[in-house]
Amino acid sequence: MVDSVFVEIQFFLLIASTFIIPIGIYSYMMWKRSISRKVVLLFGIILILVSGTNIFLLQLLRVMAKHSPSLLDDRVFASEMSVALYLIPAIFAGIGVNIISHILIAHLSDAEKKFDREHKERR
Repeated sequence: MVDSVFVEIQFFLLIASTFIIPIGIYSYMMWKRSISRKVVLLFGIILILVSGTNIFLLQLLRVMAKHSPSLLDDRVFASEMSVALYLIPAIFAGIGVNIISHILIAHLSDAEKKFDREHKERR
């Protein structure tokens, strides 16, 4: 049995899904001068999936921390402090939902304008 969950693959997956993937997505979106709606929609979906993955990994690490002899693991993953760790996935999910709603609102706005142009002669 490993003495700490900080050397487990699940911990490194948590770090990657918490920091590397979202920072990569935000950097790409800010770096590009033009970006398609499909790509932005995909990024919103990925952020929601990443937040779900984070929650799963946090739950898994909490269980693993309870069974490890290290007290630091318990303080981070199996105590009241772990509630703060759940804020990060909540923020990513919120941002992902906002991105998806932005795409849907823009699409509906364009569809309404197109409908109005095509049916202008009927008024």
